[in-house]
Amino acid sequence: MSNEPVVLLHGFYHGAWAWTEVIAELAGRGRTAVAVDMAAHGLHATSPASAARRPFDPVAYATEPSPVSGVGLDAAADLLVAQLDSVGGGKPVCVVAHSMGGAVLSRAAERRPELVAHMVYLAAYMPASNTPCLDYPSLPEGRDNRFMQLLVGDPATIGALRIDHRSPDPEAQAAIRAAFYGDVEPSQAAAATALLSCDAPLAMVAESTTLTEQGWGSIPRTYVVCTEDRTIPAGLQRLFVAQADTAFPTNPTTVVELPTAHSAFLSAPARVADIIADRAAATRQR
Repeated sequence: MSNEPVVLLHGFYHGAWAWTEVIAELAGRGRTAVAVDMAAHGLHATSPASAARRPFDPVAYATEPSPVSGVGLDAAADLLVAQLDSVGGGKPVCVVAHSMGGAVLSRAAERRPELVAHMVYLAAYMPASNTPCLDYPSLPEGRDNRFMQLLVGDPATIGALRIDHRSPDPEAQAAIRAAFYGDVEPSQAAAATALLSCDAPLAMVAESTTLTEQGWGSIPRTYVVCTEDRTIPAGLQRLFVAQADTAFPTNPTTVVELPTAHSAFLSAPARVADIIADRAAATRQR
């Protein structure tokens, strides 16, 4: 096993569990990987009381304030920095982020660039400096996303982007699959859907990070474009790369394309592991 671990960070609604198959693939390539939970997710998740109340009250579920509404990018970055410090023992590690995990990685890397050897954004938000993630879905490159239609209630009122992944409605389940798991085997997609949390803090998408040349802009980065993504459309992913390269032209993004939907860690774990192992090796040779 290599002595330099890779840290894997999931996106909204998911948990460290999402990386199980990629971790196994990386182990077969002699690479140690550690998946961590994002703030307000996984073992840090808290659901509204109405989510478990029976009989289920859809009105209450759509209006109850979120117990994670106060968790923003600062709290999420604080947790990730502590995780990176623990896993790497204070030395820099390669970090892979998926979806909204990308915004958390950007904040953490800007704060503590010495802890990050290489950043890999897998179909992830990589927002430009001082630009909240919430600005992107309404852009032409992002308007055909299938994520926004999943939201239940008013995010501004409940303080979260809430989904109803437990809904028995076949159309609701199909919408979740189309957004998150378009090319994942159906039984695996159903199992993953059952593991999702329901609330993602609004603050994380409403806040932004100021990126600097000596911070985030100094770290090598790779962007993995998932070309069939329906949550963060490929055009939006390519926009992130263009914005980053315009802002930091002396440190351009390495781009890799995968013909997968949003959750490549489930539909193509071997290919994702190949990319991560390659990037980690390239970092070691710097």
